Amino acid sequence: MSLRLRNRRARRSEKPKASVDMTSLIDLTFLLLVTFIMTLPALEQGVSILLPQAKTDQLPTKDNKANTVTIDAENRVYLNNRETTLAELERQLAEMARADNEVPVLIRADERLGYGSVMDVVKIVYKCRIAKMALVTEEK
Repeated sequence: MSLRLRNRRARRSEKPKASVDMTSLIDLTFLLLVTFIMTLPALEQGVSILLPQAKTDQLPTKDNKANTVTIDAENRVYLNNRETTLAELERQLAEMARADNEVPVLIRADERLGYGSVMDVVKIVYKCRIAKMALVTEEK
């Protein structure tokens, strides 16, 4: 076989090869991963407070549908991370209790808060006849 014929066949069999540089995609992936790792703890807590420290038991939950009432150091009240007033809280909890009084209410209060402010919320929970309630603390 002649050299010329061999070169023609070699040129015909060569196909263009595509390649994608993955370096920038890997960098973007790691950037997104770090961003989610940094922001996830802030999304879980919602309202930032200092919880009192105590020995804790298992929190009552019903299929992870517990309602959380949070009271911050400035005595602002939140229901499921949405700011509300005590009157509005009572109305919303009464509505939830009519639907299902077995869904637990978790009360998170800042440790710098006075005892009376926490008891105002506890009174509302009892007034709405909610069967399960817990005061959330941090484990020692």
